[in-house]
Amino acid sequence: MTPDHTSGGHAPVGQAPGGHAPARRTVVAGALAGAAALLLGTGTGTGTGTAAAAPAGPLVLRLPAPTGPHAVGAAVRHLVDPSRNDPWAPAVGVRELMVTVFRPAVSGRGLPRLPQLTPDAADAFTLLAPLVRPALPGAGVDWAATLTHARTGAPPLPARRPVLVYSPGGGDSRAMGSSLAIDLASHGWTVVTVDHPGDASEVEFPDERPGRDRVRTTVLRPDLDAGTFRTMIDTRVADLRFVLDALGLDRVGLYGHSAGGTAVAQALHEDPRVAAAVNLEGYLDQMDGALLPVAREGTDRPLLLAGTDGFRDARLDRSWSALLGRGGPVARRQLADSHHWVFTDYAALVPQLRAAGLTTAAGRVAMVGSVDPRVSVPAVRRLVRSFFARHLPVPGSGAGSGAASGSGAVPRAGRGSGSAPTARWGRSPQ
Repeated sequence: MTPDHTSGGHAPVGQAPGGHAPARRTVVAGALAGAAALLLGTGTGTGTGTAAAAPAGPLVLRLPAPTGPHAVGAAVRHLVDPSRNDPWAPAVGVRELMVTVFRPAVSGRGLPRLPQLTPDAADAFTLLAPLVRPALPGAGVDWAATLTHARTGAPPLPARRPVLVYSPGGGDSRAMGSSLAIDLASHGWTVVTVDHPGDASEVEFPDERPGRDRVRTTVLRPDLDAGTFRTMIDTRVADLRFVLDALGLDRVGLYGHSAGGTAVAQALHEDPRVAAAVNLEGYLDQMDGALLPVAREGTDRPLLLAGTDGFRDARLDRSWSALLGRGGPVARRQLADSHHWVFTDYAALVPQLRAAGLTTAAGRVAMVGSVDPRVSVPAVRRLVRSFFARHLPVPGSGAGSGAASGSGAVPRAGRGSGSAPTARWGRSPQ
């Protein structure tokens, strides 16, 4: 089940299954307390959750290294759009986003590696994990200890570079797309990963403000209705267009997973600044079956539809086939032996959880399939990288000959923007 599209998002949580409590920051407790009333009390009772034999100490998970020739630097930014209110928390009065900018860097040696999750975000995620993703454990992982392969403070390489913008799936934060973003940056693109507060599992801001805590958790629930889904997609499309406004971008590539894939495809349709997009297994219709305009009317700019054999269903086929039937530069690809979250960092992380006895074999398959991460991670990276190498190439890279085009399957191993609102930039979380 994917919360983004079939039964909606996942419930916020006030306490973790098994009585786990925050270990590091009391601020997280305040953020979660406000969500406690919405907790459905389902715990991990899905049959795909925590396995029995857990390690004695907290597991430290590792992300795969990037494959490009460049070091990667990272900077976290707080963007404020005063022209919109927040649909999930109107008391905030504005729409705020947190983004991370990954750039090819001169060198990162000696500089700290960016954590996948800050301590406060990790505390929140520890409580939320089994609820937003039932196969994840409620204890036994030090989520704050996972480091990315990007360095904070690394000076960017000179030269103007094409920009890619990432939108994560509903119920996921931008942090769970770190590995692919950093790999793309190591090959020469500037990559901006975007959080969508309100539907992301947790988003950490630089400080508190009226209407929200510093760590803001998801408002989505498993019983998501059609109106909430529509609001989520509309808000994400507006968020992405605002990021282009705020950063002064006029020709970009977008890629997104699940609800993020839905949003980037629709943003491609609406905004001429988007040169090409990759939809990583997002539906192209509303929950009532009404096709989105991009599927109904088609596109004249390149769009890649990438899916998995484990998640593919009649709804996905119907909405994707409607777009493919319109013609134009649209391609479809499918990964074998895989499932929905193979397009995210979970492709590498969930097999480590399984090896440590922190999830079941069924839980692993339900999240990322049975495919080995040594196969799936390079396959996803090549798929996305080759598409953008053809349609938004890095100058001087000589890339682009292996771009995705047409329709087919990824083989198994061995086998008009209007006037821009003023953006305010805030401090980044420490």
